[in-house]
Amino acid sequence: MRATIEREVKLEAGAGFRLPDLPGADIGTRSFVSTYHDTSDMRLAAAGITLRHRVELEIGLWQLKLPHPTGRLELEVPGGGDHVPAEIAALLTAYMRRAPLEPVAALHTERAGVRVREGELLVAEVVRDTVVVLGGAADHRFEELEIELLDGDSDALARLETLLRDAGAYDGDGRPKLFRALDIHRPTSPPARHPKRPVDKLRASLASNLAVIVASDAGTRLGADPEHLHQHRVAARRLRAVLRAAGPMVDRHWADGLRRELGWLGRALGPVRDLDVMIEHLHREVTALGEGDGSAAEPLLSTLESDRERARAAMLDALGEPRYIDLLDALEHAAADPAVVDPDASLERRARREYRRLRRDVRAAGPHPPDATLHRLRIQVKRARYAAELASPRTGPWNRLLEACKHLQEVLGTHQDACVAEAQLRELARIQITSATLLATGRLIEREAARQAASRLTYPEAWAALKTAARRTWE
Repeated sequence: MRATIEREVKLEAGAGFRLPDLPGADIGTRSFVSTYHDTSDMRLAAAGITLRHRVELEIGLWQLKLPHPTGRLELEVPGGGDHVPAEIAALLTAYMRRAPLEPVAALHTERAGVRVREGELLVAEVVRDTVVVLGGAADHRFEELEIELLDGDSDALARLETLLRDAGAYDGDGRPKLFRALDIHRPTSPPARHPKRPVDKLRASLASNLAVIVASDAGTRLGADPEHLHQHRVAARRLRAVLRAAGPMVDRHWADGLRRELGWLGRALGPVRDLDVMIEHLHREVTALGEGDGSAAEPLLSTLESDRERARAAMLDALGEPRYIDLLDALEHAAADPAVVDPDASLERRARREYRRLRRDVRAAGPHPPDATLHRLRIQVKRARYAAELASPRTGPWNRLLEACKHLQEVLGTHQDACVAEAQLRELARIQITSATLLATGRLIEREAARQAASRLTYPEAWAALKTAARRTWE
């Protein structure tokens, strides 16, 4: 599956417009038919996703375009149009669930343009497309200019856009071709409003975290950017915490059932995410060892990479289970209509109770808690933080409370990561056969012990800041 980041500018021009002289090669005239697929209720379009099968010179190609922070991620798989390739369909699971895909539009495109070069660099493709919507009215057609970056950067894109505008181009519709063909407008987020009623806060939190899971799903499956998996896992954890924090507001049996399934999802995602964090951290640590010990430590990283591949295979198996789709459906129903038994139950009281439980546990732990106790405190901090997020009216004191919770969670998280890394390194040391690798492993273990010690030094200050924030919030 070929993957590229599509970065482009769409413009329009009048009938007399001519492309300015651009350095590069004329692409000639291309002609192709694109059949777009979606569910009957256009779920992909609503998410800003397009899926099409393009035929050019009797060669078929599936193209999937997903939202991306710097443009759109374009994935291509060659093949006929009878069925969507399995690797493409899997990336759409969270959107489609069990809804079938069907053709929703067919467009014939005539394309002409130039592949622009700057020196030896193939910068961009500048094209003029004439598009006819097939199966509709004879005059249902439109034209657009498009600059799509190849090996160029954003400055090159801006320079080419200026040249086209100087030649008479102007702002156009800007939407993808399917959106124009079906007169679909780009999805927009409603203005951010913080709900006031406790039950509305619950609905909003369930909906926003489900949206993160859905948006992260394809990236989690692709595995190219670990941030997608991170967001996927965090959203699942937040949902579990939110359902716990809702407490007496909701039916306990209903909430426990959802929390149990979210726990299953978290366990499916967790091993890969934990290895992502460990591998990224140890790469930095190995580099810091210098050339000699750094090279000797490379087998450790190779072993962890193999472990990650096995964990990823197990994760993808879990995401392919009907159980996962059932969970997404259940969360969607929960966000729309949670099983509320007391809509006016106090979320603030619940958040305060979680904080008091944390305070009690910190006192019981004493000034020098064992590693396992610090790990349990970290879990309790997360519960207190998520309960406070659900209850928060977004005022200054509450925001400071949330920041203090987040900071303490990060301090304890760093300590736990160092403990896990040290344990993993000790386990890896048992299977190494060269003295050089054992020596390098020992140095890495020392660095993890130092990281634990540094976190322990920071812990009292972070806890004191949280106590102060809590006092100012509730007293």
